[in-house]
Amino acid sequence: MVCLGNICRSPLAHGVLQHLADSEGLDWVVDSAGTGGWHVGEPPDDRAVAVAGNHGIDISCQRAQQFNPRHFDEYDHILVMDRENLNRILALAESQQQRSKVRLFLEDSEVPDPYFDSRLFELVYQQIEIRCRELLRILGK
Repeated sequence: MVCLGNICRSPLAHGVLQHLADSEGLDWVVDSAGTGGWHVGEPPDDRAVAVAGNHGIDISCQRAQQFNPRHFDEYDHILVMDRENLNRILALAESQQQRSKVRLFLEDSEVPDPYFDSRLFELVYQQIEIRCRELLRILGK
């Protein structure tokens, strides 16, 4: 899961998908990163932690990291929250195999960045949860 700073959208997607996968007994490794490095080592935004907690998911132990090209080799799917960050990740890919792992989290749409508008956190959570349930059905086979 990739967004800009790895403190709002991608930690939520990371936490929700890992929670759902664990609930289904799937041995998945879900992670998240940002294309920017200014929050590396920091926990998720307090508002992201709160909205996840309101839905029974604890993301407080996550720490922000910057996307690294090694992630192409470590993960089967790289799901990006918006087109700007999608383009940044694709620019790091060195092969068609790496590029084939990268796609928008919502397929044809973007997850809005709630960082500057606290009212968006619940909406973002809902979008992420719906898509994570779809991903569980699609990828859990």
